Amino acid sequence: MGKKRKFSRREFLKGGALCACSLAARPLLFGDAQKQSTSVSPSKAPAKSVIQIWLWGGPSQIDTWDPKPNAGYDYCGPLNQPIQTNVDGLMIGQLMPMLAKCADKYAVIRSMTHSQNAHETGSYLVQTGRMPGRHVYPCLGAVVSKFKGYDGGYKGMIPPYIVLTQPQGRFSEAGFLGSKYKPFATGSDPSRTPFEVEGIVARGIDRSRQEARKTLRDELDTLKKALAKQGSLADSSRALDEAYNLILGDAGKVFDLSNETPEIREAYGRGKFACSCLVARRLVESGVPYVTINYNGWDTHKSHFQEMGKMLPATDRALAALICDLEKRGLLESTIVWWSGEFGRTPRIQWEAPYFGGRGHWGDAFSFMVAGGGFKGGKIVGATDERAEKVVERPVYPGDFIGSIYAQMGIDPNSTLTTPQGDVVKLIPESEGGLPSGNLLKEIM
Repeated sequence: MGKKRKFSRREFLKGGALCACSLAARPLLFGDAQKQSTSVSPSKAPAKSVIQIWLWGGPSQIDTWDPKPNAGYDYCGPLNQPIQTNVDGLMIGQLMPMLAKCADKYAVIRSMTHSQNAHETGSYLVQTGRMPGRHVYPCLGAVVSKFKGYDGGYKGMIPPYIVLTQPQGRFSEAGFLGSKYKPFATGSDPSRTPFEVEGIVARGIDRSRQEARKTLRDELDTLKKALAKQGSLADSSRALDEAYNLILGDAGKVFDLSNETPEIREAYGRGKFACSCLVARRLVESGVPYVTINYNGWDTHKSHFQEMGKMLPATDRALAALICDLEKRGLLESTIVWWSGEFGRTPRIQWEAPYFGGRGHWGDAFSFMVAGGGFKGGKIVGATDERAEKVVERPVYPGDFIGSIYAQMGIDPNSTLTTPQGDVVKLIPESEGGLPSGNLLKEIM
């Protein structure tokens, strides 16, 4: 007998399954890809999943988590009336009243810094903890999908790293880890019925037609019947069965919001971001380790306050609903919810032409929010000056934050990966590209 032959994705598709077949077969197709060291700390770690709320473009720190009402109109504009939360001493932006009611469940980090003002560099740095250099490092989601997903005993039918709904395209999420650890991007819009998840729900093809297609394929596939238990054909048969379980079985139902109660739907809201948050909750409820919601529209060089007037209330409602819903279901303690962008916005408003009231990029000082997964709620980490321009207390660098998430998930930040060039590198270095380390966020862990 010759060497066993593994089927390519293209061959799987030719076999008659939809794109979901390749989705279900990912561990099979890439199962031999790049063995890595996976030194993981004990399983007592509190967090099992992460929901990353990525505000693509960079949200303003002053208008959200670090208001400065005394800085004057050139800094606050019309948003100069921050509100008190249910935690003494913690004030947040006036357009986030729902989040103000659950501040005891999250921590605010006001002293994030990396001093980079380019989208690509900032995105890469915040999600990998590294400056661009010799290697293209994997982002946090890819590392979690490795240590807690494919190489960590994850048995779910849904891939361990999901993006709702489109990848950023600003960097390669998997880096040198390779294709196996890339996220599965759903595409489409979860606020539509049905949510046409790539490879699972096909536009214009209802369930009965899908079932008829499967029946016909099974009847015609005499080769499968004769050889299904032999070698690679057994693997392809299993992958095909898993694909159809996603399409027609219970696994794919995680993306279907129709069985959520009207009360839950109204609590989150009905827009794309709101429905993405609800799908994210369903995904972590089913055991998916890492979910990113890529939320575009925050690069507000122009019409900043008009955009904030539309985006922040919807964001406030959906994110507060997500945090409270996770808590009610007993999932918040095991689920990290992380709000961030690649940097903040210029504290001083750019009133001049061509911006007419916009905010530019600002990497010197910006804010993150983190809830659940063992992180303490009702806390403030660090501080900025009176105009939110510079960090004046407890600087936190991207690597510090990422390393803290790893630790909460039981992944040793000192674990190593081996690059294709043979270099052995730590998940989080002590310093990177001139950025020092402020150490893990022990004050909220």
